Amino acid sequence: MLVGIETADDAGVYRLNDDVALVQSVDFFTPVVDDPLTFGHIAAANSLSDLYAMGATPLCALNIVAYPMEKLGPEVLAQILAGGATVTREAGVAIIGGHTVEDDEPKYGLAVTGTVHPQHIVTNAGAKPGDLVFLTKAIGTGILASALKKDAISEHDMAPAIASMVTLNSAAAQAMLRIGVDAATDVTGFGILGHAGEMARASRVRLRITASRVPLFPRVLDLIAVDVMPGGTKKNAREHAAFTEFGRGVPEGMRLALSDAQTSGGLLIAVPAERAGALRDALLEAGALAAEIGEVEEGSGIQVVE
Repeated sequence: MLVGIETADDAGVYRLNDDVALVQSVDFFTPVVDDPLTFGHIAAANSLSDLYAMGATPLCALNIVAYPMEKLGPEVLAQILAGGATVTREAGVAIIGGHTVEDDEPKYGLAVTGTVHPQHIVTNAGAKPGDLVFLTKAIGTGILASALKKDAISEHDMAPAIASMVTLNSAAAQAMLRIGVDAATDVTGFGILGHAGEMARASRVRLRITASRVPLFPRVLDLIAVDVMPGGTKKNAREHAAFTEFGRGVPEGMRLALSDAQTSGGLLIAVPAERAGALRDALLEAGALAAEIGEVEEGSGIQVVE
């Protein structure tokens, strides 16, 4: 075993020989949108993201389904699975089976297996003082999904977040592999601060994040101001307070946004400063965001400045 649970990394890695290691991860969740086909798209892209964050190539996957068949019928399930299959085909991943159980609320995701060269694994434990930190997708999907469920926003307002969530992190991952980076993770349920905190602990460094540089989807701060956000975001914020130091000028709304529970978020990448320009160009060429949101310092935890 090359990577296990010790550093809360995105996937496990098991060496088969000197040239090939298996990379495995699993993720599934309840719907974040009403349309079952779109839900399938998002859930599959989210599940594949863990392997991209490790620098791995996903090869095959198993469907994981919990579903109320009598309540929703087979047609909705077929659309969810079709959505997942569309994304895995785009990624060149074969779905080779799966498992379904009865449940009162639908849940869907994938157990994914891929490969990586044992010497080319990208983990969350390699960030070094002096590195610059990049983010490849805007944040706020949790808040927007919660608002959509409460009819606080329209489908039109949600569209940019949906377009982001269904976008694979494969092109961004290929860009970081070409340039060579020190560490990476994907931003999902624990939010920017949660996953940055995992990187800081695993790497034994401090991440300094500039809040004003973190890209947000439209309407996110407005919704926070009227207390429209998921319980998971508030729970995250309480937990993140234990290792996060905020500058006095960081607004309360932005503090909560940085803890927002993401679905199918972008990659958080630590890159040596001398390669930062090349990484920025490669990410933009790949069609990803290239937001430079902070830097790595000696110390521990997270410091957020205005």
